[in-house]
Amino acid sequence: MIKKALFLLVFTFYGMFSDYSNFEPYTQKIPGTEAQFDLVPIPEGSYRMGSETSPFPDEKPAHTVQIDAFWMGTHEITWDIFELFLDKNYELAMTEEPITELVDGLTRPSIPYLDMTFGMGKEGKPAIGMTQYGAIQFCHWLYLKTGIFYRLPTEAEWEYAAKAGTQSTYFFGDDPELLAEYAWTAENSEESTQKIGQKKPNPWGLYDIYGNVMEWTSDQYDPDFYQKSSNENPKNPALELYPRVIRGGSFKHSAEEISSTKRYISDPKWKQIDPQIPKSQWWFPEAPFLGLRVVRPLMPPSPEEIKAYYTQAPIADY
Repeated sequence: MIKKALFLLVFTFYGMFSDYSNFEPYTQKIPGTEAQFDLVPIPEGSYRMGSETSPFPDEKPAHTVQIDAFWMGTHEITWDIFELFLDKNYELAMTEEPITELVDGLTRPSIPYLDMTFGMGKEGKPAIGMTQYGAIQFCHWLYLKTGIFYRLPTEAEWEYAAKAGTQSTYFFGDDPELLAEYAWTAENSEESTQKIGQKKPNPWGLYDIYGNVMEWTSDQYDPDFYQKSSNENPKNPALELYPRVIRGGSFKHSAEEISSTKRYISDPKWKQIDPQIPKSQWWFPEAPFLGLRVVRPLMPPSPEEIKAYYTQAPIADY
């Protein structure tokens, strides 16, 4: 009751003219399986993106942006869900009903030639090592399974959700020593991913938004993007393969390397040991610290826009 009251208070402040009658936390079940994940509503509103006090110039200038309402996964996507997408035979073995022709015909990742858990295990842990293209195609699989449009967050949406109405370094303040209560970082992770949801959430109900694994956004990285960013739902379309924006930090990052505003970027070195030419469009074999969290916009795009999002052709790697 307390959590719901807080949500209603936030909605009244940020979106008093919007229809939030069905905008509540919910659980998305994967049809035919026991797999599921939770989502919480993130209200529409405006906030200051970036930080004038950051030592990193790509976080400046801080600027006001308007964000539309959306749901966001309370946790990073775990292996028990991602592996259903990864391996059709595994999905067939785990489902209680036939998979549809559309799901059956979906292009899936190549089965990785090495252990993509890097010995860290899968049970209750975030899926790792996928490319942005792989993360988007996972969202496509979710859409075909559920009929609901899921996608990656823009970096503006990610930062807005992580800040949860705050302007401090972290959503809980500026003291990095308190981060251990909310995140798995280099200081407490024992150099491994950890099971999701063991730390405290942020005020909007998001767990592991800092640390554990870094999280894909849908944007191209441009160090000067904030100087020309749109004021409404800013996004920087991914036109080149590198670099793309990643957020949140991971179990490998120290507390001082993590904040609500820190922008990380994808790196072709993460495919250095990949023997394929061109490199795999699905995997970063040297990125055991990279995962994903999904969002669902309150107002879904048109069928044409949904198709265009999921059918973007992959860009050939080096």
